[in-house]
Amino acid sequence: QVQLVESGGGLVQPGGSLRLSCAASGIIFSRYSMAWYRQAPGKQRELAAKITATVGFTNYADSVKGRFTISRDNAKNTMYLQMNSLKPEDTAVYYCNAARGVENYWGQGTQVTVSS
Repeated sequence: QVQLVESGGGLVQPGGSLRLSCAASGIIFSRYSMAWYRQAPGKQRELAAKITATVGFTNYADSVKGRFTISRDNAKNTMYLQMNSLKPEDTAVYYCNAARGVENYWGQGTQVTVSS
């Protein structure tokens, strides 16, 4: 079965950095567009960053552009999100997503809390 397992979340002070990882199994990873979504308390889930299959084109939400970097290692079936200059408003549960055609898979999420 398909599994997406996020790791790397935690508590960090404003201005700090975190690196999230998403390890995928049960899919041919290189064929899937991958993305990080986030959901803050009381808010809808929103796209933070996306990276396409094979070529690896990226796009970012305006709120994270210039601070977050999404990447993937197809040999390791893993996607990453490097988050720098973190702000309190980045506090959310971050979810890994894999999509290809009608297929759409989600991880269980990892909590990121930015607070002093």
